Amino acid sequence: MSEKNKTIGILTSGGDCPGLNAAIRGVAKPVVEKYGMKAIGFSDGYRGLMEGNARGLSPDDLSGILTLGGTILGTSRESFKEIQKSPEKIEKMIENYKKFELDCLVVLGGNGTHKTANLLSEKGLNVIGLPKTIDNDLYGTDFTFGFHSAVDIATEIIDRIHSTAQSHGRVMIIEFMGHDAGWLTLYAGIAGGADVILIPEFPYSIDRVIEKLHERQSEGKKFSIIAVAEGAMTLDESKMKSKDYKAYYTSLPFPSMGYKVAAEIAAKTTLELRVTVPGYQQRGGEPSPYDRVLATKFGTYAAQMILDEKYGKMVAIKDNRITAIPLKTVAGKLKLVPRNHSLIKAGRMLNTSFGQPR
Repeated sequence: MSEKNKTIGILTSGGDCPGLNAAIRGVAKPVVEKYGMKAIGFSDGYRGLMEGNARGLSPDDLSGILTLGGTILGTSRESFKEIQKSPEKIEKMIENYKKFELDCLVVLGGNGTHKTANLLSEKGLNVIGLPKTIDNDLYGTDFTFGFHSAVDIATEIIDRIHSTAQSHGRVMIIEFMGHDAGWLTLYAGIAGGADVILIPEFPYSIDRVIEKLHERQSEGKKFSIIAVAEGAMTLDESKMKSKDYKAYYTSLPFPSMGYKVAAEIAAKTTLELRVTVPGYQQRGGEPSPYDRVLATKFGTYAAQMILDEKYGKMVAIKDNRITAIPLKTVAGKLKLVPRNHSLIKAGRMLNTSFGQPR
């Protein structure tokens, strides 16, 4: 089949993040303008594919979106577990793939998105994945687009908190996104000079955290910065079964992890504490130049894969080289912070505390 007769579909699924529009542009602009293919955008993720809610993407649609945050296609969270046990949803997606006469479906998303992408690939559809998430926890790629933008935002928040913490001599606790993986908190914590960094992969001891705060006081440092991931947990909590921990956590009288850590410190010290939860600010706004470049590289690489008819893969960056890996090796796997990661080693050299029990 000639390139001009091909039709590609594009959708963005899961949480939004900076760089989605840059990636859409990276895929669609060359296939539409350079190779004369037809591009269709499905609204609101897999839901749009199920409902057949789509529109053509013209050169005008792809103009001026490189720096735009969010996604021009809209997004939604469609649970993979729900899709997996709903044959009718799967059939509707396959039906609409055929109805729109797609030669390839390009999906932009994180872990859940790529599980569904792999499922559709196994059903015989031509699928290509692009890795996005501010959590950077997608297996098989060194970085996801959206991550560096979120690190920039989170680091700026720490920078701004530093001055008010120093002025008032307070312990400032800043809670960042990351349920299962602590990449965002780790990178922002190191970049912002946090004194304590608490992430899900390293269960903490509140006594070790307090020890670090008292150590700084004894050195004449009147303030401290604690960067905590929303999924951080104590050593005892980490030993609980997932179901038991969820029931336990939802029963706690705290709105989120940052407030829990503050309460734990307050119960054992007289330190003045404040909590900041930037929340969705970390996902909003325009992408950083790094993410614009990365998303563009991912998108154009996917466009070349479409030309070469190399489907069933996710575009990735490994050792600073753009490549592609099978969807089946990505689906269902999380990339967590390893104990020997270079930033963990750097933090320890700088006397940063990770709250580790002795």
